Amino acid sequence: MDATNKLLLVDDDRNICELIKMYLEKEGYTCVQAYNGREAIEKMDQSIELVVLDIMLPLMNGWDVLKEIRKHYDTPVIMLTAKGETFDKVLGLELGADDYIVKPFEPKELVARVKAVLRRYKPVETSKTIEYEGITIDMEKYQVIIRGRTIEMPPKEIELLYFLASNPNKVYTREQLLNEIWGYDFIGDSRTVDVHVKRVREKIDTENVNWSLKTVWGVGYKFEVK
Repeated sequence: MDATNKLLLVDDDRNICELIKMYLEKEGYTCVQAYNGREAIEKMDQSIELVVLDIMLPLMNGWDVLKEIRKHYDTPVIMLTAKGETFDKVLGLELGADDYIVKPFEPKELVARVKAVLRRYKPVETSKTIEYEGITIDMEKYQVIIRGRTIEMPPKEIELLYFLASNPNKVYTREQLLNEIWGYDFIGDSRTVDVHVKRVREKIDTENVNWSLKTVWGVGYKFEVK
């Protein structure tokens, strides 16, 4: 593990912040703390490599902090929340969270989640570019260009699209895509794939082209080329 990893811990409960910090610093991480939403935004910068973000915060809640982070950064975010309902988990993924953990939690579990997210967030080491009618996926630049226009996408969405496009007409289950894109040590469920596919679809224009991102009902997804 790279001891220079700098993490931002955001929770209005200072005891929880100190507890998380103690466990993470034992693993060699550097931790910055914030106790409300506005302070979190102020302390967020390019040097932060992962954010542990509580939802119930004063001044600005965790959902709004996450939205603000996603406007400027692709930094991975783990949501820390007392809310365990499915709706809250799905909302977090929809807004761009990479993982979530429900209070009360074991500090060692949180450390494991942090390590897993940081491991799978390493960029794909490839310079390959894939082109189909109207679309270019450039993994060297982590860039998707559709009809000459660069489309803003977080790294995991680009990796998912690139992987499927690299294997045209081949159907992958959600579990296979989780393993390929997020890694075998990913702590989460297949809903992550559904959310990312939905976001990719919202950003790509498939009109009048010979390809599309298809759902194979009861199985998974494929990049279909006609």
